[in-house]
Amino acid sequence: MSNVISIVTPVHGAGAQFLSDAYASLRRQDLPDGWSWEWCVQEDGSDIQAARHLPSDDQRIRISASRRGGPHVARTMAFARSTGLYVKNLDADDQLTPGVLARDIAVLEEHPSVGWTTSRVVDLLEDGSTVSFDGDPDPGSLSQGSAYGFWAEHRRPHVHPATLCVRRPLLALLGGWMALPASGDTGLLLGLDALSDGWFIGDVGLIYRKHAGQITTHPNHKAGAEWEARMSLIQEHASALRTWVGIAIESEAKTLGAEPST
Repeated sequence: MSNVISIVTPVHGAGAQFLSDAYASLRRQDLPDGWSWEWCVQEDGSDIQAARHLPSDDQRIRISASRRGGPHVARTMAFARSTGLYVKNLDADDQLTPGVLARDIAVLEEHPSVGWTTSRVVDLLEDGSTVSFDGDPDPGSLSQGSAYGFWAEHRRPHVHPATLCVRRPLLALLGGWMALPASGDTGLLLGLDALSDGWFIGDVGLIYRKHAGQITTHPNHKAGAEWEARMSLIQEHASALRTWVGIAIESEAKTLGAEPST
């Protein structure tokens, strides 16, 4: 496997119109020597026509389509077609900031125990202005289990899961994104947190576009029976992984401390 970082992008509905901006943000990336990127664009259903918004002569762009299953199923299908050592999320309506891929690669190359990275986000409003937020964790290591503790108390992640960059084997172990109509990236974040340390990069890594057509504007996104079901499954998934990891650690400790057999 070559030194490739894969960017996975689900495309549905209103998101296709912003693909050219996402592509421009990819073209502005400077990667470390010996590295390249591929962009796996996944159409979530028919009649998306992502190719209309992207150049046909850039061999790094790989467009495919699958039956409509929602953004997180589409992300996982894009992951299935990818080849990179590291896998980076980029939604069709968002933009990467210059240098973010190089920063993700640097952390994962320099810290073998770190399984995933996230970074700061600014919101891009429809009038063109941007809004930043307080409350991010300190830059650096995020200890295994710390994301779950924050989420269990506040019912929201303390880092933005849209910025995730993940080691390929770890993402494969979790089966990609949780197949939910929304919040599948939060489910993935808490799954990653149960299995390994993460890393928060203090530089802004993503420009998150706010617009009327995005999934987060749906009335079921933040309240109601669907929200309750999503949150319940996310917690059960994360708790089960945390329990299983604890059992594995306890079993290993017992094995290492066992008396030699005679």
